[in-house]
Amino acid sequence: MDSHISNSIPKPLVSINQWFIVISVVVSWLTNMEWLLILPFIAGLSGLLFRFNPVMHVGKRFLKKEMSSYPPEDFDQQQFNGAIAVVCLGSAFISSLIGWSIGYYLFSGMVFLAASIALLGFCVGCFIRFQFKKFQHNRSKRLMNRPN
Repeated sequence: MDSHISNSIPKPLVSINQWFIVISVVVSWLTNMEWLLILPFIAGLSGLLFRFNPVMHVGKRFLKKEMSSYPPEDFDQQQFNGAIAVVCLGSAFISSLIGWSIGYYLFSGMVFLAASIALLGFCVGCFIRFQFKKFQHNRSKRLMNRPN
């Protein structure tokens, strides 16, 4: 995202980033060029650390309407999803460096599936975050209702 941080990201920019991940993983699989995973990894890490995702920044140039006119995606949720993607992409790349091809395909496959499923309309990261928040809420309720 750009320097003007809001609480949402236009959905088309999120989709562009998801497509970038999916295409990068598929091309890395088809060409056996595992280093290609560094591209979405760096873009995602930049988004997490600096709140600037170069893929989304470039993608923004292709959108015709005002950013606020697109359906919004929650910024915090996208940061959570991005963290999962960065961990999976980084783990896949490290697995390839150490010659662990099962790990490479496992981790890159997980991020490929999550991004592909998100493009189809279901957010795996959103489901995980919701379940975690629900767990936290229920745990705090149990702790508050605990007899002393």
